[in-house]
Amino acid sequence: MQSTMNARKKKQIGKAALTLLMVAVGVCFLLPFFWMLSASMKPEIDVFKYPIQWIPQDWRFVENYKEVWFGEHPFALYYWNSIKVSVVTTIVSVLVSAMAAFAFSHVEFPGRKALFGVVLLTFMVPSYSILVPQFMIFRWFDLFDSHLGLVFLGSFSALGTFMLRQFFLGLHKDYMDAALIDGAGTFTTFFRIALPLVRPALATYAILRFIWTWNDYANPLIFLRSDRLMTVQIGIQKFAAESGAFYSLIMAGTVSAILPLLIIFVIGQKQVIEGIALGGVKG
Repeated sequence: MQSTMNARKKKQIGKAALTLLMVAVGVCFLLPFFWMLSASMKPEIDVFKYPIQWIPQDWRFVENYKEVWFGEHPFALYYWNSIKVSVVTTIVSVLVSAMAAFAFSHVEFPGRKALFGVVLLTFMVPSYSILVPQFMIFRWFDLFDSHLGLVFLGSFSALGTFMLRQFFLGLHKDYMDAALIDGAGTFTTFFRIALPLVRPALATYAILRFIWTWNDYANPLIFLRSDRLMTVQIGIQKFAAESGAFYSLIMAGTVSAILPLLIIFVIGQKQVIEGIALGGVKG
């Protein structure tokens, strides 16, 4: 009896120590974000004051963010451009990847496995190695310096197709057979039967696709030239280059840039967890 109590006590102590360790690691990861948030609300002279003042004594929240959003640089326009490109790209990419994944998992056609293997092989091709051909094709089709071109760049994802295919494979074939017996075609089965059953997976990929598109720096830098079309990532770089050493304003712009990502994650956190849990269940 005594040995059982001692073992249980040791187990509880181990859990408590592990919890404290995870809390400490989490705080270490969050410290840079807290410093950035604090710096965005300070006057410039207090940003690098040591020891660090986590809570500003002289609040400059309104002044700093007003300068970023309504100052010389059209940050609001960059923000709108990023929202537009990210939302449209996410919708198109989720639809295209879901249709491809459903075809590779539940539609019988010649060469299905070979074609899926070709899709997987695209993982081996570095994205920067095809920039020149992409640039030339976009110039030929008059997609250069346009948001439509950025949307096309992110419309197909081999990773999204592979990930969603794994979820579609988890759907029992009886669902598809029942729809076929009832007279449903392939598109009806896809939209009315398959898609609702993998909703958590779609939400998970949509969140990832939105984050990847929002954080994309290279493609807007290469394929956009007009200032009115620039996204928020390019806007922050330009703002930092022209604002010099005004780190309080740079931090205010950075906080504004990551705010949509935090909102998307908080809203979709439940769907992400459900998608991960669904991915572990097959059959």
